[in-house]
Amino acid sequence: MLKTIEGFERIGEENAFAVLARATELAAQGRDIINLGIGQPDFRTPEHIVEAAVKALRDGHHGYTPAPGILPLREAVAADLHTRLSVEVSPDNVVIVPGGKVTMFMAILMFGEPGVDILYPDPGFPIYRSMIEFTGARPVPVPIREENDFAFSAEETLELITPATRLVILNSPANPTGGVTPRGEIEALVAGLEARPDIAILSDEIYGQMTYDGAEHCSLLEFEAVRDRVILLDGWSKTYAMTGWRMGYAVWPDQLIDKARKLAVNAWSCVNAPAQYAGIAALTGPQNAVAEMMRAFDARRRLVVEGLNALPGVRAKTPMGAFYAFPNIADTGWKAKALAGALLEDAGVAVIGGPDFGILGEGYIRLSYANSAENIARALKRMDGFLRERAG
Repeated sequence: MLKTIEGFERIGEENAFAVLARATELAAQGRDIINLGIGQPDFRTPEHIVEAAVKALRDGHHGYTPAPGILPLREAVAADLHTRLSVEVSPDNVVIVPGGKVTMFMAILMFGEPGVDILYPDPGFPIYRSMIEFTGARPVPVPIREENDFAFSAEETLELITPATRLVILNSPANPTGGVTPRGEIEALVAGLEARPDIAILSDEIYGQMTYDGAEHCSLLEFEAVRDRVILLDGWSKTYAMTGWRMGYAVWPDQLIDKARKLAVNAWSCVNAPAQYAGIAALTGPQNAVAEMMRAFDARRRLVVEGLNALPGVRAKTPMGAFYAFPNIADTGWKAKALAGALLEDAGVAVIGGPDFGILGEGYIRLSYANSAENIARALKRMDGFLRERAG
């Protein structure tokens, strides 16, 4: 019998893909399924981006590229960060990766091992904890609380740091909650971390361009006091509706960039060439499609929040970022995963149970409003009928 390393016994999954598979299976059986589970924009990739990839193929860009990515794309990333965040980034510190998860994997692999503490947001993206446990490090959940508008607390985060802490993972705007942590809270966290120069920070800012009602996205790259140990995670998938292109990037500090390059060489060689040319077009081309998507998301956000708060036993904070709502369903009498399963099987609405995002997710479900307003309205109507007929 084959024996793999113990880490594979600890590795987890992202249940949104299991829900997607079940929803697809039910749809194939003829069921009308409204999918509010998967975190994926329902828009097409803007045409000028698609055309850039087609042109790259026709121009013969069929071979390997440098492992960190082609220089024009890394330069475009650095220029975009300067424009958006007013920070100076060298293209030499940028690594183009096949999706945002890769940066999580790389950072956690660099710092995780038995005897090490790694802090991560809970509720949060499930791959954080999965990869921490895979390395044998101790996962330390940072509570993300509804009463704090789903922002992390600097004070609470700093209290969880121990002599064994080696990496802190932050996410704002956040999945699954839609919370945006205010600048003052981030400043307080940075001030506390100044005394621990041995702790790296992975800042997941993949939703950085998706904020509402004037909420400010505050990047960890802005803070010189910790800049030499910040790893920025960002990419194209959410902002430009490019989830299937598998295009992300990371900004690594000087002391880690060569390690990141070596991991790239060992793991994937390089991101496919035509997609990289599409990435240049996305960053340097017209941004009107992004603005149009955000206007649509904003309208859907308002529809979702209003509809959720009208459901029996449900209350929902207004999300300030990303495209998720994370309503509290405790007063329905249902456990979160049981409710999510019943809504899919019996009402034809796919959502994700809060415990799939962490030990503090019980009592919540996640809805993605990356679906049409018409489908969202239909889904809310079905949920209302279900909850009134079947009180937990």
